[in-house]
Amino acid sequence: MSRDAVFLDRDGTLIEEVNYLSSPEQVILIPGAAEAVRALNEMGVLVVVVTNQAGVARGYFPESRVAAVHERLSALLAERGARIDAYYHCPHHPTAGIGRYRVDCTCRKPKPGLLRSAALEMDINLARSWMIGDKSCDAGAGRAAGCRTVLVRTGHGHELPGDSGAVPTIADAVQLCALFFGSQAAA
Repeated sequence: MSRDAVFLDRDGTLIEEVNYLSSPEQVILIPGAAEAVRALNEMGVLVVVVTNQAGVARGYFPESRVAAVHERLSALLAERGARIDAYYHCPHHPTAGIGRYRVDCTCRKPKPGLLRSAALEMDINLARSWMIGDKSCDAGAGRAAGCRTVLVRTGHGHELPGDSGAVPTIADAVQLCALFFGSQAAA
């Protein structure tokens, strides 16, 4: 039986936005993010991070640094009783990438490749899952994958217009639980 998941963008959604974050020491949790992840864990919902990492494509840092950042994020969450079930990242960029990273791939959000890969590998029902992020590319990936989608007003979400159109917005990760619990009660 397929499982429900919440796909979370990383930078600006779970952790503070840092332009081309490249060091584990730069990882700072957004207030309430760990508690939201822990609540989802306790509900038995898979929590999957999906993140574009164009800094790899641009040569700003090696792809191995992404794993080190994720290890740090996992450690910070574990201190608060929360966990990420899986991380998926896109190291490509279609125009600014160098070498093998310069490719118009299917995994770079707003394309749905990261979500679809996770769904296939983890037996996730995309129609019953959520994509949460702070940019229109996050919403695009969620919609393209068939997920319910919402944007947070943290990170780049501060730049969203007051009426962001067809994509609902919430203030931050704290409201994520209220949104998710409310949808589960209605389902």
